[in-house]
Amino acid sequence: MEQAQKKILLVEDDPNFGSVLKDYLSLNDYDVTLAKNGMEGFEKFKKDNYHLCILDVMMPYKDGFTLAKEIRERNKEVPIIFLTAKAMKEDVLKGYKVGADDYLNKPFDSEVLLMKINAIMLRKVKDSIADSATFEFKIGSFDLNSKLRFLSHNDEEPVKLSPKENELLRLLALHENDLMPRELALTKIWRDDNYFTSRSMDVYIAKLRKYLKKDEKVEILNIHGEGFRLVVNK
Repeated sequence: MEQAQKKILLVEDDPNFGSVLKDYLSLNDYDVTLAKNGMEGFEKFKKDNYHLCILDVMMPYKDGFTLAKEIRERNKEVPIIFLTAKAMKEDVLKGYKVGADDYLNKPFDSEVLLMKINAIMLRKVKDSIADSATFEFKIGSFDLNSKLRFLSHNDEEPVKLSPKENELLRLLALHENDLMPRELALTKIWRDDNYFTSRSMDVYIAKLRKYLKKDEKVEILNIHGEGFRLVVNK
């Protein structure tokens, strides 16, 4: 099962620049919707759920600041990045006041924008997991109680997981059938993302695979260069 693409709303009144930027982000596995002005952007925002919005500041009919205010009235959590040709301090401050997560001055390096997007997306994932109070999970024919660190299979004696095994399986369960980024687990569980902790995590993944092999419908896939995916086939 493929990971669902993250949706981005891009509102940019320069048709050439907007098209190029949309293509670039699409090539980097984002599902991008392009709107050519603030009015069209808000209409598209109301009709779909987006993981992030990229708004040009200077646009006809409705500028980026006004659009951001309307977006914030409907959704206080969706990240917003402003693009602007003006580097005025007042505009930057105004952008943050209406709820911007970041700001880029034109012209900018598209790779820098991509890094900012990736960082914001990862931060949002961390925040949502940190806020999650869920501790009981059904994983195929297994039951995980992450508060007691028990992994049960049918009527067999439960396995007592180690603290790191437990946290890792909980993160995977929270991302069931979706990508769990490698960096997320390393920073949340190991508080580090260097080579040695990365190899340590691979050892724990192997241990979890041994526990879960009792159910052939459950598997942990290695997504090369990105992370892992707990797949539960129905």
